[in-house]
Amino acid sequence: MKIVGIIPARMASSRFPGKPMAKILGMPMIGHCLKRSEMSDILDDVYVATCDLEIFEYIESIGGKAVMTADTHERASDRAAEALLKIEKANEIKYDIVVMLQGDEPMIVPEMIQAAVEPLLQSSAVKISNLYATINSVEVFEDPNEVKVVVDKNDNAIYFSREPIPSRKKGVLDGPKYKQVCIIPFERDFLLEYNRMEQTPLEIIESVDMLRIIENGMKVKMVFTEHETYAVDTLGDLLHVEELMKNDDLVKEYSNYSG
Repeated sequence: MKIVGIIPARMASSRFPGKPMAKILGMPMIGHCLKRSEMSDILDDVYVATCDLEIFEYIESIGGKAVMTADTHERASDRAAEALLKIEKANEIKYDIVVMLQGDEPMIVPEMIQAAVEPLLQSSAVKISNLYATINSVEVFEDPNEVKVVVDKNDNAIYFSREPIPSRKKGVLDGPKYKQVCIIPFERDFLLEYNRMEQTPLEIIESVDMLRIIENGMKVKMVFTEHETYAVDTLGDLLHVEELMKNDDLVKEYSNYSG
């Protein structure tokens, strides 16, 4: 099995312009994401896919691999697919699994990547998986930047939403509250098939890519993780993550930060 990790990244974030190059403990966030992903033994290669020369040149300057992509992509999966085909052509290789990683998840740990990929290694019937984690606060549960998910008894996703799901309106406060953690392994050909599908109504309403799969009658396998990570969508998120990462042992392995 050949497995590649691809981190789509662009400067033109609507909520936080220039986000990938925003510094955490003196290092651009995209650098943290790359270095920590490279620590995963299950990945044969890791690339950053970007339409911005600034990101491309930075990744190369720290010894990483980067691929320039079009600046017209609306979805990260489209950028990842373009990068995949360019990487395969340049290196005369064909991967079996593509792990779409995030450029705004700087607290990722290698064990999370391993866990996310396992279902695809164990069964050819699984074409895609996602991690999910417990939401520990009402604030996060109600935050539209956090994608919530409900799962069935077999750990397949039932629905994703930026709204709080399941509902708390009937006074049930201690029910299951989970968020999507965006480490997303695709079976290689399924990534390309997915990108040929038309966007679906609920996907557009919720702005959650995975709903395209559910609306087409297919399954998204979910894998629970106890690792505590936070995505960076705002400057406040950046400051929160930076504070948490001051005591992160992995940081000391790849950066000059000593605490």
